[in-house]
Amino acid sequence: MIWFRKGEEERVPSGKELEHVKERVLEYLAVRTLCSIQSSRVLVVDDEEIARQNLEYILRKEGHQVSTAANGEEALDQVKSHDFDLVLTDLKMDRVDGLQLLESVKRLSPHTEIIMVTGYATVSTAVDALRKGAAHYLSKPIKLDELRETVREIIDRKRHMQMARGPILCFAGPPGTGKTSMGQAIAEALERKFVRLSLAGLRDEAELRGHRRTYVGAMPGRIINEIKRLGVKNPVFMLDEIDKIGQDFRGDPASILLEILDPEQNHHFIDHYVDLPFDLSGVMFITTANVVGNLPLPLLDRLEVINFPGYTEGEKKKIAKHYLIPRQLRDSGLTQLGLEFTDEAIVMIIRDYTREAGLRNLEREIAMICRKLARICLRDKAVSCPTMVDEVLVEKFLGPRKFSYGVAESERRLGVTIGLVWTELGGEIISIEATRMRGNKQLILTGSLGNVLQESAQTAMSYIRSHAEQFHIAPDFFTSSDIHIHIPSGAIPKEGPSSGLTIALALLSLLTGRPARQDVALSGELTLNGRLLPVSGIREKIMAAQRAGIKVVVFPKQNEVDINNLEEEVKEGLQIVLAEEVPPIIDLVLLPQ
Repeated sequence: MIWFRKGEEERVPSGKELEHVKERVLEYLAVRTLCSIQSSRVLVVDDEEIARQNLEYILRKEGHQVSTAANGEEALDQVKSHDFDLVLTDLKMDRVDGLQLLESVKRLSPHTEIIMVTGYATVSTAVDALRKGAAHYLSKPIKLDELRETVREIIDRKRHMQMARGPILCFAGPPGTGKTSMGQAIAEALERKFVRLSLAGLRDEAELRGHRRTYVGAMPGRIINEIKRLGVKNPVFMLDEIDKIGQDFRGDPASILLEILDPEQNHHFIDHYVDLPFDLSGVMFITTANVVGNLPLPLLDRLEVINFPGYTEGEKKKIAKHYLIPRQLRDSGLTQLGLEFTDEAIVMIIRDYTREAGLRNLEREIAMICRKLARICLRDKAVSCPTMVDEVLVEKFLGPRKFSYGVAESERRLGVTIGLVWTELGGEIISIEATRMRGNKQLILTGSLGNVLQESAQTAMSYIRSHAEQFHIAPDFFTSSDIHIHIPSGAIPKEGPSSGLTIALALLSLLTGRPARQDVALSGELTLNGRLLPVSGIREKIMAAQRAGIKVVVFPKQNEVDINNLEEEVKEGLQIVLAEEVPPIIDLVLLPQ
């Protein structure tokens, strides 16, 4: 499937990883479109047949579906069996009059609007009708233009509120996976203006709500400023990086987002500088985040999170070939020279010079090659300018490779196992090291480990000690020893429970004298009984294993549904093992002594 951008010739192969994203966005747009184009249902209630027929004729010409009732009882029967957007009723009728009908309809269908029509209009009856919930009050003889305009305004307001009541979308995923581009595409599809506002590092809530005029240098908030600059009140407004909002003594900006985003509140948003209610319900807000776990729970509760996964190597190759390279060649003035990148060169850039879930670094490296080619062509006046970029030129322009691809081919060692983790930038592999020394029952944990990860290491240690005989380990191995567990890259903070299984296998390798295979990667939360609990980020972790040359990956059995939903391309070349407990996978991971 191809994702087209309006007004551009380039096309990006989107792959299956964005299918659920596009499906959800299309569902969202379909609902809003249907709400805006569907015809409204109107019920006309009047005991005079000529009046009913005239009103029915006028409203049908306006495109409404019209039903009629001769009295209040008949009207109530229809309200019970059908949903109406608007009821147009006479005030004076036999059996059930207009005010009684108004009270009954509001009780049966609170969202139905009611217009009272009477030839005996008085101030008291008008006030009474409006107080009981009537949307408008018309006197006979009815002015047709006034009737049409009133009905149109009420129906438009109902449609507007119906569309504004939809969810607030939050695009979550690693950088460079197309979150902002998706927002721009939505704006183009809706033919609306698009504005992007980055909230990263925002600390003062006045930047969103505005400063009061008593302050020196007071100005409106950024929300009102952007709407004023665009000149429309219904743009597609993207609030970028909402998970990186700061907090300090000047307030919590995240709390202001509750009022800005919540459709139940933002129809009377008040900017401190303007000091007047402004209706934000017509704005389509879209938020983006790398990690939604950093968001306050009340704010997260109002968002519908749509995850943007990372790209596979095959998808990156296609996107680079069809989109990134042509754009960089055009931007560098090399289009007319017929330059081409070989498939091997593209793969080399992806594997050896980038390690990311998105595409930003890939495009950056391609741009660097194009700039160097432009300099050569200008210096040599296109006499010796290359026409084909291969692996030799890639290494010449980009220098020695930045990342090692064949991690799985490293030397096997005691107490060293490979784990799979998920970060803001996508999946990564880590090596967990364990060693023993003389000491006094001390468990040493290093590597900038968070509280949850430290507890996972303690749980793994307790599991090994309580099942020492089962694993043929001396029960008193910890009596006169210290155990040191370390996760390299100590400057990078690490957190999460999914490394419990990897730590347990590293300890088993150390204590049994069996080296661990370096082409096997593990991920799973461990309990004291040795059971494996499910983990998240399955797709990103499997892709990280592919990049590192891993051959076997081990996940908890409860993640089977997540793995079955993955595309075959993501699982290609990997043996995926599902386990419920630790013992069945020991011989798979550990080699004989």
